[in-house]
Amino acid sequence: MDNRHKSSGAAPENSEAGAQRKIPAYGIIGLAIIILAEIGLFSGVEWVGYWFTPIVWTGYILFVDGIIRRRKGRSLISTHPREFAILAVISFASWEIFEGYNLLTKNWRYINMIENTPARFFGYFWAYATISPCMFLTYELLEDILPGTNPAHSPRLGNGLFYTFVIFGFVCMIVPVVWPSTYMAPIIWIGWAFFLDPINQRLGERSFISELFSGMWRSTAVFFLAGLICGLLWEFWNFWAISKWQYDVPYLGHIKLFEMPVLGFLGFLPFTIES
Repeated sequence: MDNRHKSSGAAPENSEAGAQRKIPAYGIIGLAIIILAEIGLFSGVEWVGYWFTPIVWTGYILFVDGIIRRRKGRSLISTHPREFAILAVISFASWEIFEGYNLLTKNWRYINMIENTPARFFGYFWAYATISPCMFLTYELLEDILPGTNPAHSPRLGNGLFYTFVIFGFVCMIVPVVWPSTYMAPIIWIGWAFFLDPINQRLGERSFISELFSGMWRSTAVFFLAGLICGLLWEFWNFWAISKWQYDVPYLGHIKLFEMPVLGFLGFLPFTIES
């Protein structure tokens, strides 16, 4: 699903009526979920520590969508609930691809997971289903509040660049499967972006890569910023949770911000495109 194209739509509403709108109730509930989850976590409420990641990201999604609803009069959850549900399912499915790679490369591992198997797998689904919605909504909010506008259509990549990027991305996707290693992490994260984004453009949707190579860098910059914000929040909230992930990355792996080796944050840039 290309969620970027849907984020544009009509121009943001800056009217007096738009300024007078209030954040909907579910947005306030989302903020309350974040605050109460933090209080519960640091108060030693054990079940909150085990379920912290999906709980706090659910609150974040509701809160950010509520802000967008307040600013624009429309939002993903309030106006397109079916698309939101589809995006959540796709988010889970797409992250499972990277979990499959991780079985080979072993770049991260989960610790202190819930012992009950059905509950643990429900937790996986819930947490993974929040990934794409949170990045999409962060991007949409930043796109609305930051100066400048994005082009309605991306420039068409020439056949040379198109096939070069697609083939390069495909090779990056296959190599870690043939020669699995913890050192393969960078090409896994860039491979899917270079493979999917040009194809997306040929299907009539916007392409960050074609815009970037044509000097139209705003949408890519905003999306990268959204990825870094979400990445910092992921790692910040993960650091104190009971059920959490830890990394095994060979590139300056001892220099960390929270649990993430600092160079690992670069992976959030192409990941925003893939999601």
